[in-house]
Amino acid sequence: MTPPTPAPLPFFVYGTLRSGEGNHGVFLRGRIRSAEPARLAGAVLYDGPGYPYAVEEPGGVVRGELMTVLPEKYGEVLTSLDRLEGHVPGDPRSLYERVEREVVRESDGAAVRAWVYFAGPSVTARLRAAGRLIEGGDWTLRNRPSPAARPLPFPPPPPAPRTP
Repeated sequence: MTPPTPAPLPFFVYGTLRSGEGNHGVFLRGRIRSAEPARLAGAVLYDGPGYPYAVEEPGGVVRGELMTVLPEKYGEVLTSLDRLEGHVPGDPRSLYERVEREVVRESDGAAVRAWVYFAGPSVTARLRAAGRLIEGGDWTLRNRPSPAARPLPFPPPPPAPRTP
């Protein structure tokens, strides 16, 4: 029996599917009506092998984009994203689980229901035990040094001589 087609919600993407990232052009370009900056509360990001994993965690925030798919492309996009994310409905061994959650659009603060791919149960357990958390919840900034860690464009001046 074929599972029912889920509601045509937008997708909240936070890694390689974001605008300008590698999988965006392959899976979403030409198939979406809009891409808007958004955030997901109650989750954190972990670094994976070339892509991130969102894990539900109170107090955390993940930054990403809300992708609204063209209605005529929805079934195609849903199928291809489920395949990309290793999501098999009802299979506890899935790499990711597609879950309906509320995300907030950055432009106007509106709450929107969207599909989010969270790490599957076994992946979540491994990440919580030994994963590398992405501070700030934004995968696109993961390799950028924090402002405090950036080298100065020139050496700092020597200390002033002490006067007795």
